[in-house]
Amino acid sequence: MAERFANLTIRDATAADLPAVVAIHNESIPGRRASAYLEPVTVEGRKEWFGAHSPDRRPLWVVCDDTQEGQVIAWGCLTDYSPRPAYAITAEVSLYITPGRQGEGIGPWLMQRLVDECPRLGVERVVSLVFEHNRPSVRMHEKLNFEQWGLLPGVCDMAGVRRDVVVLGKRIDAAAVE
Repeated sequence: MAERFANLTIRDATAADLPAVVAIHNESIPGRRASAYLEPVTVEGRKEWFGAHSPDRRPLWVVCDDTQEGQVIAWGCLTDYSPRPAYAITAEVSLYITPGRQGEGIGPWLMQRLVDECPRLGVERVVSLVFEHNRPSVRMHEKLNFEQWGLLPGVCDMAGVRRDVVVLGKRIDAAAVE
């Protein structure tokens, strides 16, 4: 798989990347398949969220296209599942890809890289909350051996349309990391 992505680089996000991270997230809002935000977020409004990530505990990575002067085309992160200390072994994984690059296999590649880092970060369980109607994302998780750990029926009101959320999870241990 490395050859397929020879022109892409995954690296820790810097403050200079935050506008691109926000722009990619905001591109997902109109489709109502990947984000529970109903209106675009701002760079200023995401600074605290950005600051909660660190390479040694909860990384935020960007994927850059080296053939396009390092343009950020995707991002992924691990976030605390809950602020309560007993949940420190569990992280929520998120990833977003700019629409013009979806379907190229970047999502599974980035997700697997994040999962592979979990043992180093002390993460034993990874969860992902995915809209049930986002079948491509659900299928990607299933291909990466995530299991359905729950279903939250009708918990989202997407501008008058109720949406179910699937809780997908993966145990991280020697057998789970490929």
